[in-house]
Amino acid sequence: MKKLLLGAFIISAPFTSITATAAGGHGPAGCGLGTEVIFRNADEWHEHVLASLTNTLGTSNQTFGMTSGTLGCEDANGPLKNGIALFLENNMEQLATDTATGQGETLSALSELVGVSSDDQTIFNMALKNNFDQIFSSADVTSGQTYNALVSVMKQNSTLSKYLNQA
Repeated sequence: MKKLLLGAFIISAPFTSITATAAGGHGPAGCGLGTEVIFRNADEWHEHVLASLTNTLGTSNQTFGMTSGTLGCEDANGPLKNGIALFLENNMEQLATDTATGQGETLSALSELVGVSSDDQTIFNMALKNNFDQIFSSADVTSGQTYNALVSVMKQNSTLSKYLNQA
């Protein structure tokens, strides 16, 4: 049993420091199912190790929590509503296609999630189309990079900047 716990500690050590930093003060195990549900009141080192393992290894629940703003991974100070990150992750390919043309269902759904009024819909679509290379900077762009680029494009536009921090 001691070898198992020691092995778990050694394996999770790099993850523990990463998740504690990335999770913004959620303790040594970071955010995720292990911290928020299974080991909610962890106060022993081995509970933190097990929570960290549950959060990071094999389950992808910490990634899901960060992209969806759930499982204690909410970013209350984020510039856009929490569900947008998850939407981007699930719709990257179709959103890229719609953004390239400046129209489409996925682009309309994104603008609705952002809260863009119908009066500003055309401005939103054209801003994204005109900044396609910034938003979708490569074939390997991640949803997180796309999110950050979207925020950057919206900040640069006086009409669209009002939709940031509306969460």
